[in-house]
Amino acid sequence: MAISILPPAPAAPVPQANSDNADSDGDIDMAADDNPTSRVLFAGKGIVTPGESVTDDPQWMRGHGTFTSPENHSIIATVAGTVQRTNKLLSVRPLRARYTPEIGDLVVGRVVEVQTKKWKVDLSAPLLAQLPLSAINLPGGILRKRTTTDELQIRTFFSEGDLVVAEVQSIHQDGSASLHTRSLKYGKLRNGVFMAVSGTGGGGGGVVRSRRQVWTVNTGNRAGEVDVILGVNGYIWISKHTATEAANAQISITRLEDTVTSSIYSSQNDEISAPMRKEIARLAGCIRALVEGGIRVDEEIVMRAYEASLEVEAEQMADEGGGSQDYLGGERGKRVISMAVAAARG
Repeated sequence: MAISILPPAPAAPVPQANSDNADSDGDIDMAADDNPTSRVLFAGKGIVTPGESVTDDPQWMRGHGTFTSPENHSIIATVAGTVQRTNKLLSVRPLRARYTPEIGDLVVGRVVEVQTKKWKVDLSAPLLAQLPLSAINLPGGILRKRTTTDELQIRTFFSEGDLVVAEVQSIHQDGSASLHTRSLKYGKLRNGVFMAVSGTGGGGGGVVRSRRQVWTVNTGNRAGEVDVILGVNGYIWISKHTATEAANAQISITRLEDTVTSSIYSSQNDEISAPMRKEIARLAGCIRALVEGGIRVDEEIVMRAYEASLEVEAEQMADEGGGSQDYLGGERGKRVISMAVAAARG
């Protein structure tokens, strides 16, 4: 029986991407793809849920928050969030996520466990952070090796429930962080209010890394100065400003640690006036309104929102001729956010 050899079928022409549908990096816009899955996901906000297919186009690589299906090689989301595109890499940024520590981050945490030579601190991370006894300043600025006496008195420095501001010194292999408070700007927190919002790593509104995470606000209504600490992990502390002993005594910058006394580890709050408490609550309300509005929180936008809240309060007092409205939610919060964003862009 004779065998006939047929010529191969001509290959289908490869559609060329239009120049209008390519971005500056040479990527093809998925919204212009003929694949219906690609068109749907990049329309609107691009929010996906776990198990939802992001795309089945083989030209894309999977990133964080996705996995590849072995059946059809499509990219499927593993978390609920927004689709992010970096060149040919597709990833899903979660709407809410745990904080991932990085060296040098300024964080606010709560002591949850006291051990022999260290404290365990909650940073809203997957694992508890460690604050070693050797990584804090001793009263009097004494530089010496920690002894068994220090270990027995470890609860006189920090105990369960105390709030601390610290810096991430190192990251262990399991992903947990090691902290230190070897600076006068770090240590135990008091005389203020604590807030927990989403930190770096989560989508929507939350704290972002910026040039300054700690600053002092000269509040309106002559209430005094207020300190604001924006922890990169999403924990925020707003408190009454207290001048350090080094500033009062004009100590040399090379001897700042010598001014460390046992008072920095005191858990007793100072007397806070009613106007000061009102301004602390106003700053907390501004930050809460920004987070609810999906605005990323940093020093500039917080100050813009605070100034906008003062303007809104002055207008309402002039119109109503009466008391002020301290609540910054609802329509009033939206107005404060719009004014703050407009001022920041302008």
